Amino acid sequence: MANSSSLSRTSEDIVLHGAHGIALGASRTTGRRPPILFAHGFGQTRGAWAAAAETLATAGHATLRYDARGHGDSDWNPADTPYHGDQFTDDLIVVAGELPTPPVLVAASMGGLFGLMAEARWPGLFSAMVLVDITPRWETGGVERILAFMSAHPHGFASLEAAADSIAAYMPHRPRKSGDSLRALLRPTQDGRWNWHWDPRLVDELARDSEQHQDAIAAAARKVRCPLLLISGGRSDLVSPQTVEEFMALVPHAQHVHLPDATHMVAGDDNNAFTAAVLNYLDALPSAAASARTEHVTGASL
Repeated sequence: MANSSSLSRTSEDIVLHGAHGIALGASRTTGRRPPILFAHGFGQTRGAWAAAAETLATAGHATLRYDARGHGDSDWNPADTPYHGDQFTDDLIVVAGELPTPPVLVAASMGGLFGLMAEARWPGLFSAMVLVDITPRWETGGVERILAFMSAHPHGFASLEAAADSIAAYMPHRPRKSGDSLRALLRPTQDGRWNWHWDPRLVDELARDSEQHQDAIAAAARKVRCPLLLISGGRSDLVSPQTVEEFMALVPHAQHVHLPDATHMVAGDDNNAFTAAVLNYLDALPSAAASARTEHVTGASL
């Protein structure tokens, strides 16, 4: 018979129903400790959280990670439906609201911004939040570098190895991945090339003018009352000491952990330090954070 630890680490791939009829690819594990809901960053998939989810599942937490719309195994918007931030916030509210108790949200970059908007719109949606290297205001240079990378190959790659070369140049501090290990991140085309797993429309429709929403995100952050931890990377070019300081003024009850050797890709750079910070935070949360919400959120009106 398998022990409870091995059972908790068994990940099951499922399909969730997001807002407006969208289908979201997801993976979950079972556990007796409070559930953890993972939301990834722009251009990523739920695979970015695989190692962190395994560690937290081993510690006894139920985990749920999903691909945002337009990413990974999730549906893309129809051609006549532009992407906008409210759709992603709605998806997060629906997914979190269908869980039996309010989850702890662990969210990186884009996922963290929509997490702030969701909690402000529906207080109590999350029992606690962990934001990973994102603040309501960010450094423009960091965003420009990300978008330049994501837009650099509009016609895809001739091979998986060519994609691996591109990623290695973008993240020179990381060991180079083999081309074959990137199959989950790219989609083969009929002409034999490989494209990223995300909808290319996302760059222009969602990300290109994202700075215009910073005031609204800052206003949402002021409304957050649940326990909150910000984990920032010391080598990040998106979050700076100035943006962290402003965020801590907006959410004075928040805690902050600084990982000096991490870039914006915090969990991927040093998963051990990242998960240790998350577990330390979760262990210190009051038991009230795991209590059930008084009204079940279904998202049916979205």
